[in-house]
Order: sequence, then C-alpha cells, then structure tokens
Amino acid sequence: MVLIKAKNLSKNYGSGEAVTRVLKDLTFSIEAGEFVAIMGPSGSGKSTLMHILGFLDTLSSGEYLFNGKNVGVLGDDELADMRSTQVGFVFQSFNLLPRTTVLDNAILPLMYTKDSRLEWEKKAKVALEEVGLSHRLNHFSDQLSGGEKQRVAIARALINKPAVIFADEPTGNLDSKSGLQVMKILQRLNSEGSTIILVTHEKYTAEHAKRIIRIRDGQIFADESVKDRLLADASEELTK
Repeated sequence: MVLIKAKNLSKNYGSGEAVTRVLKDLTFSIEAGEFVAIMGPSGSGKSTLMHILGFLDTLSSGEYLFNGKNVGVLGDDELADMRSTQVGFVFQSFNLLPRTTVLDNAILPLMYTKDSRLEWEKKAKVALEEVGLSHRLNHFSDQLSGGEKQRVAIARALINKPAVIFADEPTGNLDSKSGLQVMKILQRLNSEGSTIILVTHEKYTAEHAKRIIRIRDGQIFADESVKDRLLADASEELTK
C-alpha cells in the first residue's frame, strides 16, 4: 500500500526576484512498512522535505498524498490533527523537557487526547519498555546519557502508534555505541511493521535503511535499494 506519494513537489521561499527554490519537482512514493533514508549534504533540502512530509510545512506547488489524502488542500486544523495522530518525530537534539521525568516526557503527545492520566502512564510505560528504559521512568531527562535521551524521544514518537516515524539525524549527537543502539531500535520497529523515514547526511547511517533517496540542490539524483544493508549490532544491551 502506498503511504506517501509526491508528484512534482516543490517548495519556494521568498517572492519575485528574491525567490529561492529549495525543492524542485520531486516525484517519488513510499510504501507502508518501508525503511527509507533521505540523504544529502547540508542545504540540499532534505530537512525541508521531511517537514513537508511530516505536516510541519506546506508545499508551494505539486501534489502530496498521504494515505490517499491530498495534503495540499488541508487547513491548519486538519494538518495539526494529522501531525498529532499520523506521524512521530525523532530529532537530533532530542527535544525533551528539562527537569521533567522520563515518564512525563514520553506522555507529552497524549496530553491532547481525552484519555485519563492513568491511561497515559500505561501507554508511556509500554513505549518506554520498547526502548529498554523501564528502569528510568522517574529519572529526570537531564540525568540521562545522550543515547538514553534519544531512546526517550523514540518512545515519545511511538506512543500514538503513528503511521510513520521521521528520524532527523537521530545519531548526530551520539557516540558510535549509542548511535548503534538507536539504529537497532529503528530497525526492529521497521521489522515489526513501522514505516521509518530517516533523514541524514551520513552514508554509514543511511545504509541501515533498505532504500536511499539521494537529494542534491533540491532535486532527487538517485533512488535505489541498499544492496549491502548494515545491521546494527544486536548484541548491545539497551539497558547499558
């Protein structure tokens, strides 16, 4: 099933003679259950593309269909609803609330729902167990290592069971061991059926995906399957 379909998708900033074309007529599709890396150097447009695909920004022209729905015609309220129910985000900088517990950071996306606090906590504990952090529930986020912070961010992204998880340079602030643990989690989630879209400038990180869309100067110049896919070291214990 096609989850994401872009046709001649473009994004411009500014107007008149000052217009800057950031994305130029991108056409591609992503099936539900895929693990795709969007790879390109700084300034290539890959983060702008992720923001559009994740309903954080709007396209200037072309067409973007998400699960068959034309995103380009949706209003702000509808986009906000899609953002809160259909996608989860994992960012390089973690975006956790300081001096707030791991449990409460994971709960954040649920605060827009009508469920009880007890139900929020139940769902958060399940998500945190998924990333090996059941023993850190009552720790504050500033007491965690970088790898643990990113795992909290993944749990938070998972909590609403989104259709797709966007990971923007998720290993960028981590040492190699913590980065492998994060990639291990993303690969496992994908093997369990989650659609993962990874944004990175690193070839090594991108090769943990199953497919790489390469972007340069706002255009796709390659879209190919990963022949020798890297598998994160499964011997690493997530509780370390």
